[in-house]
Amino acid sequence: MFITFEGPDGSGKSTQIKRLAERLRAEGRQVLLTREPGGTAIGEQIRNVLHDLHNTAMQPRAEILLYSAARAQLVGEVILPHLAGGGVVLSDRYYDSTLAYQGYGHGLDLAALRQITAFATHGLKPDVTLLFDLDPDLGLQRRLANREEWNRLDAYDLAFHQRVRAGYLELLRAEPERWIRLDAAQEREALAEAVWACLLPRLPARAPAA
Repeated sequence: MFITFEGPDGSGKSTQIKRLAERLRAEGRQVLLTREPGGTAIGEQIRNVLHDLHNTAMQPRAEILLYSAARAQLVGEVILPHLAGGGVVLSDRYYDSTLAYQGYGHGLDLAALRQITAFATHGLKPDVTLLFDLDPDLGLQRRLANREEWNRLDAYDLAFHQRVRAGYLELLRAEPERWIRLDAAQEREALAEAVWACLLPRLPARAPAA
């Protein structure tokens, strides 16, 4: 099963994905936890370029191609082999981030982005996507409070982040069977229980012990 976590930075998704991984492993499930951009040696190098605050001249088209290069490496090197072995993959971001940030945020053509994405991912879609929905202003305030994580995309203006949120909600409306919206403003423990409650009915049955 392939589960992706989406939403703005500051929404708590990175904390919640780790908690879910621990809970699934405690059940005896084979879990791969990864992130975008990154998850491989090559992907982490690309991540450093994308997030570097000095790279303010980066063009949106260059941005999407770099994200897609990291994604292609992650899918081919890590995700597909793990799924083929019967494991669960949890990814902190996947291609919906591209549609939300570079599509709705920057205004790049969504049809073109989908074509690039299909090529980079071998057409691999998540089984479930959790949207950690949060007011952009609150998300940025949380990021500012943890300044060491502040990156080039965080530094875009509030209007950009508002367009990203609107984009996520539009993606959810287009595929309601895949998406689950969570209120990321709630307390951490309550959010963790909400994650578990919405995913438990969708998880595949565990193989019986040998």
